[in-house]
Amino acid sequence: MTAPTARADQAVRTDSDEELRLRRELAAVYRLVAHFRMTDLIFTHISARLPGPEQHFLINPYGLLFEEITASNLVKIDLSGRAVEESPHPVNPAGFVIHSAVHAARPDAHCVLHTHTRAGCAVAAQEQGLLPVNQISMEFHGRIGYHDYEGVALNLAEQQRLVADLGGHPAMILRNHGLLTVGETPAQAFLRMYYLDKACEIQLSAQSGGAGLTLPPSDVCERTARQLSGQDDESDLQDEQGYALAWSALLRLVERIAPDYRD
Repeated sequence: MTAPTARADQAVRTDSDEELRLRRELAAVYRLVAHFRMTDLIFTHISARLPGPEQHFLINPYGLLFEEITASNLVKIDLSGRAVEESPHPVNPAGFVIHSAVHAARPDAHCVLHTHTRAGCAVAAQEQGLLPVNQISMEFHGRIGYHDYEGVALNLAEQQRLVADLGGHPAMILRNHGLLTVGETPAQAFLRMYYLDKACEIQLSAQSGGAGLTLPPSDVCERTARQLSGQDDESDLQDEQGYALAWSALLRLVERIAPDYRD
């Protein structure tokens, strides 16, 4: 009788350890979004799915700035955005409309990150959307969805159209609204958002000069997208550790500037 009990206890500890790891990784992402000035006061969200069949998620406590987020004050919620554990902090169910739709439709979207940055909102207002004006933007060539603006995301009926527009893409531009990325981990979602927002900044800078833009041929853009997304099997050399090294460097940055994120 003792062996099954021991295995069950070990499973509980493993699940608890995994939740703590995810809490710290997600809190680090919140601090990085704040550090790189991609916030909108207390608005927008970054959510992460917890392991297990319960469909529980971690999200920011409504009312705190991203620079105040820690591993312990993240709120655990269900797919409808309701808190499933006692917390002194409220959550914003309406703000979870976008996130819950993506999480429910995309099993691979363990993390969903949404921003209202100046550059992202500006490109979201441009008819042509994201252009391949730079190597950074080519990561998303043929790999980004577009969702037309329907008003503040308060209506559940919009969810079906939103996930249809995202499809299987790693990122989406919400027209007249902002940017969204998904990832199998918070780290992947953040790195995608960092470079998507950077691509928007570069596009705006290139357009501001008033000169015509030079855009590479579509086949070159596609080859570059494969190279940057780890789908390339044609190049002579491969870089299979760049993003992992970048994330490690970012964690060192968070440890220096905001070590309390782990609390």
